[in-house]
Amino acid sequence: MQLIPRHDPHLVVRSTGGLTVAALRGELDLVLVRHLRPELDALVRECDALAVDIRRLTFCDATGLGLLAHCAGRTRGRGARWSLVCDQPWILRLIRLTALGDLLCPEPGLPDQQDRLGPPDQLDPSDQLDPSDQLDPSDRPGPSDPGVTSPVS
Repeated sequence: MQLIPRHDPHLVVRSTGGLTVAALRGELDLVLVRHLRPELDALVRECDALAVDIRRLTFCDATGLGLLAHCAGRTRGRGARWSLVCDQPWILRLIRLTALGDLLCPEPGLPDQQDRLGPPDQLDPSDQLDPSDQLDPSDRPGPSDPGVTSPVS
């Protein structure tokens, strides 16, 4: 896999065999979205197959989800392949709650199941998930969930 040279701690881009992988790190909020959007837009315009790997995000707000939805829609709109690599239960829950699952189509790993961010010895142990932390996909929000309110009658 070829590393595309950059000097950004929040975005690492690698390309091989027609697949471009954009790995995001940090907190995907308004500040980082404004910083990354031009580069992600360029990748969306130029790639025949784009995978955005968000497994190393520590935070994602509505602005971040909006950027991911924008990238997915534009990539698919021009006939290119789109993948969102995400195995974090809290982000998967946000995707479900915002009904973006059909657009973003999150997958737990890259199609070949290899972590293209580097060898496992370069991964931060805090990035690893315990399988018991996985949420049941049929989980639905209810009034007892924090941040979810019931309609007022």
